[in-house]
Amino acid sequence: MKKQILLNAFNMNSVGHINHGLWTHPRDRSVDYKRIDYWTSLARTLERGLFDGIFIADIIGVYDVYQGGVDLTLKESIQLPVNDPLLLVSAMAAVTTHLGFGITVNANAEPPYTFARRISTLDHLADGRIGWNIVTGYLDSAARAVGQDALTAHDSRYDRAEDYLEVLYKLWEGSWRDDAVLGDKQARVYADPSKVTPIRHDGPFYRVEGHHLAEPSRQRTPVLYQAGTSGRGRRFAARHAECIFITATDRQAARATARALRAEAVEAGRAPEDIKIFIGISVIPGRTPQEAQEKHRDYLRHASPEAGLAHFAASTGIDFSRYGLDEPIEYGTSNAIQSATELAKKKQWTKRQLLEELALGGRYPLLVGTPDIIADELESWIDEGEIDGFNLARTVTPECYEDFVDLVVPVLQERGRYKTGYGGSSLRDRLFRSGDRLPLNHPGATYRI
Repeated sequence: MKKQILLNAFNMNSVGHINHGLWTHPRDRSVDYKRIDYWTSLARTLERGLFDGIFIADIIGVYDVYQGGVDLTLKESIQLPVNDPLLLVSAMAAVTTHLGFGITVNANAEPPYTFARRISTLDHLADGRIGWNIVTGYLDSAARAVGQDALTAHDSRYDRAEDYLEVLYKLWEGSWRDDAVLGDKQARVYADPSKVTPIRHDGPFYRVEGHHLAEPSRQRTPVLYQAGTSGRGRRFAARHAECIFITATDRQAARATARALRAEAVEAGRAPEDIKIFIGISVIPGRTPQEAQEKHRDYLRHASPEAGLAHFAASTGIDFSRYGLDEPIEYGTSNAIQSATELAKKKQWTKRQLLEELALGGRYPLLVGTPDIIADELESWIDEGEIDGFNLARTVTPECYEDFVDLVVPVLQERGRYKTGYGGSSLRDRLFRSGDRLPLNHPGATYRI
């Protein structure tokens, strides 16, 4: 039986996201990101296309490495302004029934106690369709904005996140028993006090004592997403993540990373199938090769390679504006996104090459062609790259998602590589077919009462 492709829409509560400059395209509606109907319409389109979820990125801080400031960031709206992603979920959940929501929140940005309630609330309102993308931050500007002198060391951010997650597991899994809520009007007992207990945590970074404020949601713990592919990030992902977002420029790199992650998951006491691996990808489909190529050329006329370079500068901590077009670039160690720096260092990209690479597609593969050609490519990535699915980055919105739903999805369905209907009772159950709750071999399940 052929492996079916998992699919998320990759988006952000902002004008610019990955493919920079396309907000200037006459058909692009990303400037409407502040409007509820922009998001509810997108949610309906994605559910019509049977997307597993919408994965919403987020940052705290600004991209101020390139040219030593935010002038270009503001002019091109390079993820600035950016609004809170969590506040989108209720509206999109209200107009859909099955679509999942993977929401990015920095684990070092707010106390775990209040964050736990926010996620439980959303999981209630979405009836078990919430996922959390765990990030630890990579911008010095974000650290300064919340009162720190600078970003803490890369690996120590993961140490802090480990402590954060332990608090969350205790709250989500270990404060309320499954049968605590009675809702007995006759006896005037909503919850049985003997079955609700406070948690106590005294860790290296967090001290918490208190009851979880929300009663158990369908999933309790949301589906856990993570995107770290550094050595420390992989160990963290292997222990905690259920869906892992990797960056790969070719199938061989994807396969090597996927195998390493699954092997580390086994070392952590989990099974290889306990994780789903996604890569980011951009797609420009057309009904004919000529239509696809013309659409690609049209998009390129509005793209901003320099904005892509400014984004990459923040990811690596390198101000590429200081280099000439063909001058060798010094790629040192990074306290930001280590995988981004390693990729550029391995390729030995010059500024000219970076501008070409980042014009459209960013650091993700860009597929341009007919639905059959694109389906061939997607299947090849799944089979040869040994991954499970894709985070489909937006180009010109909403037409990029509408085109994919109308043109590519039917071809994948005909080939048996994409579902023809939703199944499962929650986001976790739809992805893993293993029920709503964390599996027993997951570290979070050890706190279950």
